[in-house]
Amino acid sequence: MYRCRAPKNQTEIDTYYQLRWQVLRSPWQQPKGSEKDELESQSYHRVILDDMDNIVGVGRLHKCNQHSAQIRYMAIDDAAQGKGLGKLLLEEFERIALQVGVTKIELNARENAIGFYLQLGYQDQGFSHTLYDVVHHTKMSKKLANSKTHLLAKADKLQAIWHQTIPLSKAMNINICHFDQQQLVTNCEPTFNKNLHNTMFAGSIYTLATLTGWGWVYFALQQYQQQADIVLAEGNIRYLAPLAGVAHAQTSIALVTGSGDALALGKNARFNIEVQVCCGDKTVAVFTGSYVAVLKRDKAT
Repeated sequence: MYRCRAPKNQTEIDTYYQLRWQVLRSPWQQPKGSEKDELESQSYHRVILDDMDNIVGVGRLHKCNQHSAQIRYMAIDDAAQGKGLGKLLLEEFERIALQVGVTKIELNARENAIGFYLQLGYQDQGFSHTLYDVVHHTKMSKKLANSKTHLLAKADKLQAIWHQTIPLSKAMNINICHFDQQQLVTNCEPTFNKNLHNTMFAGSIYTLATLTGWGWVYFALQQYQQQADIVLAEGNIRYLAPLAGVAHAQTSIALVTGSGDALALGKNARFNIEVQVCCGDKTVAVFTGSYVAVLKRDKAT
């Protein structure tokens, strides 16, 4: 049984890069370090492990902009070739991509891998480049489509409310990427939200996180008959690292306490929510917010 996940510790990270270099760089006499680039800290890294927890496959996904991403550095250990591990990696990257709002994936395929990608729905876009004067690459791409249309309709309604009533959310182009009643993921347009250091404005990070928590409460209240206004009673954020890439924010049922049950008793309801703002696998800020659903009362009473 093979498993695909992010590296968990420094030993796995070191092995991840070692396999990258061993398969993709060493045969062409390239030095250690040539298997890395400037986007490592902005990316989603995945390893494939066998039954003995040996890393036998690696790959990376990074977002190019709000809605597109690129897969790079896919490598499978020679001893594990032909076991469907490349497909396992691609499926994982496509799952991640959909979750963070990506609608198109691009990659550069070596000549011997073009058929593999064609079988999995990638389109040949023509010659890309030649690596080390001998390794020819072809550009390939695939459009992704989310099948959960009933949930997307709810997300589109909330997104429209934001853009119509909160001008900053429209300017930031805050979008709902994923909602499945267990997890909510949002993103925003990166260029508008960058400062002179080419990192994301602290205020933009705060806004993205705040609206993500607000969105969770909005969806949670859908099951109740009472109408309520959602207000942020208290919010705090910890900035852990600069955000140089493309951000997404996420919260989940495990990061939320509270419910709308009090509304049925004619009372306001409170939710405490943690939102993580991420760049690739890395969490760069953590927001904690206390939201109150204020019951709308009949003015005639």
